[in-house]
Amino acid sequence: MISYDPHKWLSHFFDIRGSMFREIIGRVFLCVAWSAAVVGMDKYVVDVNISSLLHALTGTALGLLLVFRTNASYDRFWEGRKLWGGVVNETRNLIRSAAVHLAGERDLLVSLTELTASFPPAMMHQLRGTKMPGMLEVQHPPLLIATQMTAVLKEAHRRGTISDIVLVSLDQNIQQLIDYLGGCERIRKTPLPFAYVIHLRRALVLYCFSLPFALVDTFGWAAIFDTLVVAYIFFGIEEIGVEIEGPFGFDDNDLPLEDICDSIRHNLFALVHLEKAVPDVMPEGL
Repeated sequence: MISYDPHKWLSHFFDIRGSMFREIIGRVFLCVAWSAAVVGMDKYVVDVNISSLLHALTGTALGLLLVFRTNASYDRFWEGRKLWGGVVNETRNLIRSAAVHLAGERDLLVSLTELTASFPPAMMHQLRGTKMPGMLEVQHPPLLIATQMTAVLKEAHRRGTISDIVLVSLDQNIQQLIDYLGGCERIRKTPLPFAYVIHLRRALVLYCFSLPFALVDTFGWAAIFDTLVVAYIFFGIEEIGVEIEGPFGFDDNDLPLEDICDSIRHNLFALVHLEKAVPDVMPEGL
């Protein structure tokens, strides 16, 4: 993900990275070249002008389709961010509570912390379809790590360090992590309906490549520039929807999963490596 200051226009106005320019430049250039050919044919060969009424009517419908596309994609992006925010909270809650209840079992606390810190990277690799180092042969690394986390809690219970209630409470955090993983997998494995995507793209191509025929009579050679503007805007909006609908990948506008995983690891390890798990000064009555 690209960090930026939304109040500074000029500092990012001409940026190429993350702007979808590279992704759409080919189809926009093709559309512009086609519009130049249409204008040239109209001026020197035969009149190819058509009524602009059709484009005026279909432009509204196409705009609504693009709005729905971007809204649906952003909903997926924001839902993914909320799920990863839940992962941050649950890992913190798990180790925060474990640091108190497992204070007398340092080996178990360290093991649980290391496993918990390994869960987000494993989840990231699972969502990206990449292999996590050290688990190349494991079919579902996050699920294996979660099972090992529960095994650590079970061992603490066997030693008598935690009660049945504490065991259930801590394991509930692990269950919640699995739920967040499932929510992310649902986003990853359920793309927008194919019929909607292909219909929108066909409509975009038909609209943009027939637009010069509707503009040439009114604007003449300026229809080339007008087509450039419309094609850039419409193809850009559609490509933004494509980029953010799968927020767990490597694109410039995807979620910063590496940063989130690093933040979780630093937070958890800083907590566990404190000299004392709880402060010396406790609230009155505790």
